[in-house]
Amino acid sequence: MKNLLVFVFIGSCLNASAQSDFNNVFAAGVEDAERFTTDYLNPLSESVVYSISTGWYNTADAKPLGGFEISIIGNITGFKNKSDKKTFILDPNDYENLDFEDNPGVAREVSTALGDIAGVNVLVEGEVAGLTVRETFELPSGLSGEGIDFVPSGYIQASVGLIKGTEIKARFLPKMEYEDASIGLIGFGIQHDFTKLLPADKVLPVAISAVIGYTSISGDYDLTNAALIEGENQRIEARINSWAFSGVVSTKLPIINFYGGLGYVSGKSVTNVLGTYRVTEGPFISETYVDPFSITKKVSGVTGTIGTKLKVGFFRLNAEYNLGEFNTATVGVNFGFR
Repeated sequence: MKNLLVFVFIGSCLNASAQSDFNNVFAAGVEDAERFTTDYLNPLSESVVYSISTGWYNTADAKPLGGFEISIIGNITGFKNKSDKKTFILDPNDYENLDFEDNPGVAREVSTALGDIAGVNVLVEGEVAGLTVRETFELPSGLSGEGIDFVPSGYIQASVGLIKGTEIKARFLPKMEYEDASIGLIGFGIQHDFTKLLPADKVLPVAISAVIGYTSISGDYDLTNAALIEGENQRIEARINSWAFSGVVSTKLPIINFYGGLGYVSGKSVTNVLGTYRVTEGPFISETYVDPFSITKKVSGVTGTIGTKLKVGFFRLNAEYNLGEFNTATVGVNFGFR
């Protein structure tokens, strides 16, 4: 869990595989640091949006009045074959101070937070007191460089049936703390079964529903004890929100059922780098940055879901696969009654 927090909320600044540190990022100036960190983190933020948008349903057959279900849901969002999400083109002409040590001025692929490209050295050069000062450092690699090709997520979810085919849902992950990091999740959803409005509902072999779900995950990381760069009250605060809209069809069999859905995901992530930071190396030495920048990423896309659910008394087990810009495998362990 700590590694996930680090990569989601700290990204390039605390990448465990990087030879550079937070001071290196700011050595290029705050504008270049913001541009690089934005491109580096964007694919990771996008994958988290898709990850937390799943798991809102395991059937289209809404529960009757008073029916409920408690679920423990886990997701794995993979990116092993997402080569376009593992790299981005860094063009020195788009930066004010950052350039490559080898073949300067020539654009090339570098790693995102999901990638595995290592050993890319960059330089920052400038005048300090009439002298040319050069600082070189290595760009960070990403999760694949650590042998990790997925982003996990998980939460507890509850569903309660109301009248006329309507079901409300809530999901949460109690605030978890590990050393200097914390993370929490909350969400709300609603499902409406249109077939419940038909006179022949009880004899129909399938159900058709619409589902809307909202999820918000937030976290922070206190940099005070990390000793990465001089300053005060240094921290990262991040929030990722998603809306999921789905049409769902499922069978209505006694024990094993199958379901599928077509949906649309819309989300946004905001990562704030807060506190005071004093650069101690490179041409920007002695520069001080206060709450230097905020990174925003918006995500949207069409998704498809196919899954199956096993029901034995109060116990239910479901598994599904979600297709989208990032594919997610979801497993749910459920308890309840109808």
